[in-house]
Amino acid sequence: MKIVHIVPGSGGTFYCQNCLRDTAIVRALREEGHDVLLTPMYLPLFADDATLAEEVPVFFGGINVYLQQRFPIFRKTPAWLDRLFDASWLLRMAAKQESSTSARDLGPMTLSMLQGDAGNQSKEVARLIHWLKEQEKPDAVHLSNALLLGLAPQLKAGLDCPVFCTLQDEDTWVDVMPADEGEACWQAMARAGESVDAFVAVSQWYADKVREKMAIPPEKLKMIYLGVDNDTSQAAELPFDPPVIGYLSRLAPGQGLDLLIDAFIALKKKPEFATLRLRATGGITSAYRKFIEDMKKKLRRENMLDDVDFLEDFGKEERRKFLRSLTLLSVPAPEGEAFGAFILEALANGVPVVQPAAGAFPEVVQETGGGIIYDPQQPGAYEEALASLLSDPEKAIALGETGRNAVESRFNIQTMARSLASLYEECLDRAAD
Repeated sequence: MKIVHIVPGSGGTFYCQNCLRDTAIVRALREEGHDVLLTPMYLPLFADDATLAEEVPVFFGGINVYLQQRFPIFRKTPAWLDRLFDASWLLRMAAKQESSTSARDLGPMTLSMLQGDAGNQSKEVARLIHWLKEQEKPDAVHLSNALLLGLAPQLKAGLDCPVFCTLQDEDTWVDVMPADEGEACWQAMARAGESVDAFVAVSQWYADKVREKMAIPPEKLKMIYLGVDNDTSQAAELPFDPPVIGYLSRLAPGQGLDLLIDAFIALKKKPEFATLRLRATGGITSAYRKFIEDMKKKLRRENMLDDVDFLEDFGKEERRKFLRSLTLLSVPAPEGEAFGAFILEALANGVPVVQPAAGAFPEVVQETGGGIIYDPQQPGAYEEALASLLSDPEKAIALGETGRNAVESRFNIQTMARSLASLYEECLDRAAD
């Protein structure tokens, strides 16, 4: 099949689960023999993944989108000027200024994007459709997430093929907006979603949540679990002398890094965990540098800063080495997530996880068998959960091995890619009847 995958780039400044998912799917579909055109939006892809979209321009460049939203004159500027603002080096520089792209402040821009050719970025829509029409006609187009649904009606009409859309963590963007703006965005996604042939949710928990928010007919909503690359031939030897807790996500309070640091301090004050270490990676953007400095000050006051590593590099090989240095991994995001790809990355290396009973975490941990869940509302429960694995090597190793087997058999990227391909073919066969 000829498939177009339209994905947002993150500029490579933080651990973007959707970005890593999308590029891994493209690789896996290509390995299955499909012709997949990866089409980036907003910002360039991770450096490791840039070769997947060679000679494909970035559409809806983040700078142009912002200027067209704020200043009407930029909605009519010539193409040569737009191309200047879409230069990769300039977009990467803009990506580092994350504090200027907070979802809380970008409700109107998000709504405009969801309005497609009726929004302020209409010329960007026309440019993308025109470029795709010049390529070989696709059998299917897949949108990375529901925030791109403003494109669905034009893609459906212009390319005359089925349109698909993955659903993962859109709520973490929309639900922090002012209530009226967030509701307008959900309604816009619902309207544009009428042009989508099938939605793909990454967990049952998120499927149930977003079905109601977007009024998706049950027959159009499928659940396909995430998968990750699993090129690890054997599990890591979990260290216990000293034991090491790991954190893999954006270094930000919303992902619970502050909660983990508090738990680390509490544990380390106990004699049996005096040698405990903490390692954290996933990217620090400008919006959260003060937060990280505050965390370091807290650790310094406890004379524990030297026992914590904040690692800047989180490319594929760096993540593999990082994960294989851990006893366990924990990302205690208070609100949970639609899945948590870092869980699978840890389990692929035989590293067990400790996660709160929030979002899809209980579902993922139960399905993989690779960790333990704690009640975040119960005082001391987090520290107890961490201690239960740090003090029991046999249990930690067994959970890690169970999780690794689950990744190999069910939660690998090849399984996910084949499930997606089957869904594409099912819709194509239905359309042909």
